Amino acid sequence: MALIKVDGKEIEVPDHYTLLQACEEAGAEIPRFCYHERLSIAGNCRMCLVEVKGGPPKPAASCAMGVRDLRPGPEGQPPEVFTNTPMVKKAREGVMEFLLINHPLDCPICDQGGECDLQDQAMAYGIDSSRFQENKRAVEDKYIGPLVKTIMTRCIHCTRCVRFTTEVAGISELGLIGRGEDAEITTYLEQAMTSELQGNVIDLCPVGALTSRPYAFQARPWELTKTESIDVMDAVGSAIRVDTRGKEVKRIMPRVNEAVNEEWISDKTRFIWDGLRTQRLDRPYVRGGDGKLKPASWGEAFGAVKAALDGKPGEAVGAIAGDLAGVEEMFALKTLMESLGSANIDCRQDGAALDPARGRASYIFNATIDGIEDADAILIVGANPRFEASVLNARIRKAWRAAPLPIGVIGDMGDLRYDYEALGAGPETLKDLVDGNHNFAAKLKKAKRPLIIVGQGAIARGDGAAVLGLAAKLADQVGAVSDDWNGFSVLHTAAARVGGLDLGFVPGEGGLNSAKMVSDADVLFLLGADELDLRKRKEGATTVYIGTHGDIGAHHADIILPAAAYTEKSAIYVNTEGRVQVTNRAGFAPGDAREDWAILRALSDVLGHKLPFDSLGQLRTKLFETHPHFANVGAIEPGLASDIEALAKKGGRLGKSAFASPVKDFYLTNPIARASAVMAECSSLARKGFAEAAE
Repeated sequence: MALIKVDGKEIEVPDHYTLLQACEEAGAEIPRFCYHERLSIAGNCRMCLVEVKGGPPKPAASCAMGVRDLRPGPEGQPPEVFTNTPMVKKAREGVMEFLLINHPLDCPICDQGGECDLQDQAMAYGIDSSRFQENKRAVEDKYIGPLVKTIMTRCIHCTRCVRFTTEVAGISELGLIGRGEDAEITTYLEQAMTSELQGNVIDLCPVGALTSRPYAFQARPWELTKTESIDVMDAVGSAIRVDTRGKEVKRIMPRVNEAVNEEWISDKTRFIWDGLRTQRLDRPYVRGGDGKLKPASWGEAFGAVKAALDGKPGEAVGAIAGDLAGVEEMFALKTLMESLGSANIDCRQDGAALDPARGRASYIFNATIDGIEDADAILIVGANPRFEASVLNARIRKAWRAAPLPIGVIGDMGDLRYDYEALGAGPETLKDLVDGNHNFAAKLKKAKRPLIIVGQGAIARGDGAAVLGLAAKLADQVGAVSDDWNGFSVLHTAAARVGGLDLGFVPGEGGLNSAKMVSDADVLFLLGADELDLRKRKEGATTVYIGTHGDIGAHHADIILPAAAYTEKSAIYVNTEGRVQVTNRAGFAPGDAREDWAILRALSDVLGHKLPFDSLGQLRTKLFETHPHFANVGAIEPGLASDIEALAKKGGRLGKSAFASPVKDFYLTNPIARASAVMAECSSLARKGFAEAAE
């Protein structure tokens, strides 16, 4: 620790702090444009100037000068820094005047207006006149893809976007070319950016040079109602803010959550919002005698469900929960199925070999997302974190950049945005590691905190249970599971999966799994399940779809009950690491659509099996009685190390086929994404190859 004085106030700070951090620790406000806590230091903008006593007779850039660079006074007094002297005031005014020389006066039409750092700091630290009389510089706008809009005349060359794409996203797609007045930020060949995290440059840009293309001219920030919520596009559970005007979601922004997403979100999370209002189911439908779906009232739809169930035994009825289902509706559906005498329930529509009976540690990301930074060797088995969990992948890259980190991958996963050793393609490679016949096994054994990430591509297959057991055996052998570290981690792709497994939303004794239900069940309830091959349904069977969009499930359904999307309800979700999170309602579902649990409660009454709750509060009370950990929002109920040891003893026959990621198209993984025009454009560009996009 170092003792310094800031504006006469003595404070102790770590000696690796920059002066900017030290001044903020002392309560002084330091303006900045180029400095960002999560990016390397550039020292470009000079807005953070301070006066250092005993230093050079000029202001110093506080972001680029460290506390350890300060000199004590002649008699050993603590070094002194001033943030509000006349010298500092004049310096900041000069910098602001310089920055505004070429900046266009288009605040009234700029999407950054109202939340612009340049506006705010010009008001706080600038002057009301300019001495510059010459013509302003103009820069041509660049095409960098369908997500980020550029107005490069506004750019102040802070290079935040360049540093983000290079350091965090892991691809050098933006750079600064030219010098002085000719300097400009560009993609060089003017092609669309390919990063799944590129939308974060919009938040990083302190001016209006990079803004959201889909959001352009949609709304002003002060018109929007802001609701804190959780993302469900993947299983990471990123903290988000949903901005609405009236009934419509206008944009989705990240919130800071150091334990999960830091302050980044993926492009699918950010730009999905147009899919929330297109292809929506806003009224019940029942398939008539002519084979066509026709609008119906809720009473008629419930009557059709009752007629379909009449005379059917419990074993002929099944229910499958989709990837976006909340815990409350799965709990309500499970309770209803139990009252109908059916053990046919499943939340694993991809057939993943995960079973809650083996303990919670067997299906959560035990190391936690934050814990990735503590790992000193990583093995990725059958997962492509770049597409399956982009924000989590950025955390792996962060750990890889911070220190030498051996990373091995089993399966052909392409560019993950960091260097890794391709160990092999399938289960045989994993067996070689267990048997010690591969040199990467020695690296895992040597590591103090090895991390083994098992993806759905390794366990959603015929030999999934054997692969999972083998991965657990390897974790046990290399010391990945100990008293203070559990490196056995399952990476999920579905936001609903861990919550469903926690609930026990899996087949009971003698029950059918999702694949068997599709082919054999006479009446099948689909709770937003759209990733199934419903062409295998048998003749004369009835499919009841409870969901939000006219997607695969709705196309094959005989009865459609319109439900609420994740921005239209308060629902509990559990992310891949087992963290309990809650979405908040930002708006209401369109037309006659209702919240899923309310639909099931009303249907249960018609079926004569009334569920024991009348409100969301009562439902949650019942839920917390049977599963208390759901009440601990933000907390993780840890798994037991003994679960991994037991799992390691499971055998099974291994297949020979290579591991492949279940995410074939990052932009089209769920019904909301498939309804989004923005995601469709991104998907089209990705298929053609982003390099051709600018032509």
